[in-house]
Amino acid sequence: MGRYFGRKSIVYALTCIVAVTINWLVPRFMPGDPVLQMLISRGPDTNPEQTAVIMDYYNRLFGFDVPLWQQYLNYWGALFKGDLGVSVWLFPTPVADVVLRALPYTLGLLLPAILLSWFLGNKVGAMAARRKWLDNSVLPVGYVLTATPYMWLAILLAWSLGIVAGIFPTAGGYGFDLQPAVSWEFASSLAMHWFLPFLSLFLVAFGGWAIGMRNLVIYELESDYANYLAALGAPPRLIRRYAFRNAILPQVTGLALQLGVLVGGSILTEVVFAYPGLGNLVFQALLHRDFFLLQGVVLFIVIGVLVANFVIDVVYVLVDPRTRAGMQGVSA
Repeated sequence: MGRYFGRKSIVYALTCIVAVTINWLVPRFMPGDPVLQMLISRGPDTNPEQTAVIMDYYNRLFGFDVPLWQQYLNYWGALFKGDLGVSVWLFPTPVADVVLRALPYTLGLLLPAILLSWFLGNKVGAMAARRKWLDNSVLPVGYVLTATPYMWLAILLAWSLGIVAGIFPTAGGYGFDLQPAVSWEFASSLAMHWFLPFLSLFLVAFGGWAIGMRNLVIYELESDYANYLAALGAPPRLIRRYAFRNAILPQVTGLALQLGVLVGGSILTEVVFAYPGLGNLVFQALLHRDFFLLQGVVLFIVIGVLVANFVIDVVYVLVDPRTRAGMQGVSA
């Protein structure tokens, strides 16, 4: 088992190196000059000579005055020191500080959406596989939800529950007239602003999990071992329990694949609701040509997805005895 996880660690490390390299390259293919964009956003300057001097100063400050290969090596050197650079958009704030301020908002959206949609979707899907009335309602609703784009559902929820009904706010992480504080007023405002972005992520993921589990349980209940147990007189509850245990294993694997999709959905949802998470930072970084902020945010997302996938790999080995037996056979 140790050899298996050693190989997995090497694969994930190589994947991380490739992902970080692509993350460094992509912003540099974007059109526009980040330093010029920063100067324009601070107001027009009628003195061309002074503008040239200022641009030269910031290019040297951000390290844009050296060849690309040297910039790449400098990036890795700074990365090993924990230095993600300085934000061009929010100069002179370090990128790490900007990302860490937004990270709790994104985690507060993703973790509940991932865990609740996976748990409830599998539960409802398993129930629908053996209850006709529930199957007739879960199946069409699930197909509609899982085919719905995150951004479109977010816009629909903001329009219906926010603008028309006026129940929930449609922008920001909390009331614009409030300051972060440990108080009931701030906590309630935080929850009200969180609900619609969370609901849009939860509903789309829930539909996919429910359909997947429903189909898997039906397949297991019609398999040879289920029919053999029924012929032996085993109680239906025992057969359903075995069917659920076998059906849940592909769903664990699917959770690893779904993480990247849900993170992408979170980015779009945060942009729709102007939610102050990592997704909104990606949008602002693209808008202001902020190389360093974009690299920092995507780096956090890549590392988070890789770590979550590795944890799911470990969990899959622990919950599937056949995988452990196969690993022991290979080791022997």
